[in-house]
Amino acid sequence: MAKTVIEAFNKFLVDTVNLDPEQTKKARGSREWLVGQIQTFPSVDAKFPNIYIEKNVFFGSFSRSTKKRPLDDIDIMICIKADGCTYNELTDKIEITAPDTATRYKEYVNEGTSILNSRKLINAFIAKLALIPQYKKAEIKRNLEAATLNLQTYDWVFDIVPCFFTSEDAYKKTYYIIPDGNGNWKKTDPRLDSERLSKLNKTHEGNLLNVIRAVKYWNNRPTMPTMGSYLLENIILDYYSEQTTVASKYVDIEIVKVLLEIHRRVSNPVNDPKGIQGNLNNLSSEDKKKIKDRAYQDYSKAFDARQLENAKKDKDSINKWIEIFGDNFPKYE
Repeated sequence: MAKTVIEAFNKFLVDTVNLDPEQTKKARGSREWLVGQIQTFPSVDAKFPNIYIEKNVFFGSFSRSTKKRPLDDIDIMICIKADGCTYNELTDKIEITAPDTATRYKEYVNEGTSILNSRKLINAFIAKLALIPQYKKAEIKRNLEAATLNLQTYDWVFDIVPCFFTSEDAYKKTYYIIPDGNGNWKKTDPRLDSERLSKLNKTHEGNLLNVIRAVKYWNNRPTMPTMGSYLLENIILDYYSEQTTVASKYVDIEIVKVLLEIHRRVSNPVNDPKGIQGNLNNLSSEDKKKIKDRAYQDYSKAFDARQLENAKKDKDSINKWIEIFGDNFPKYE
């Protein structure tokens, strides 16, 4: 219950959208403990790759603080030492070759070759995770590029992605190489996503995170197809990267703008800011149209809600926001 739109949004963000601080603290602690356990694997198994501890990286929306409720997954990249392995970048995949001297990789190559199979490496992580006593009741499986650890004691799933860190290329760039889901490998660099968000959020005086999380909540409502979280985040960041006016600390002011931008941009290509994946927007034409139409409908309602608030009609304004965000948005009292 709330008496003003500002009060309603503050309550909505704290109680419904943003992660609970205590749960976040617990999740970070469990993540650190898990990483610590993984780092012991090479010392107890001579066939398990050595860990490149300094290059482990947390990625995904939880690490970037753009995760909305519920906290359902936490992403971790565990970097392993190359030990002389080399990679070859082909048109549609990357192959990694393990030399005879890389004894810790012998069991993970394709039969009769020295080509490292990413699925076999993920399975090695799964086998080791299953031996941790605290995880004996957990569901552990391979899911495309990750080993997925689903604990009964937590609400979230850990996605653990083994990776390599490259040496500098001809352009002085380094990358992470991760499984591609098909047994081969692909490039990524989550550092660039984090740096981009951090820089833009600082430029906009720290006001972007609540906007991103609130719009992600809107995106998950059953009023339209749901965009991928990463795609949506980049549509929003593309918009703010073009703005010369600092974003308002009042989320409702920004949501009006962002909904209109989603309407304008969702039908177009959305380029990977890392320069690796190309166009991130693989939505079908039908889904693009549905999202485009819903974004405009809700933009119109949000615009009206702002006009009502400016006219001191907070009750009517709040009712408009309820139409946009659903019954979890605080009601007027």
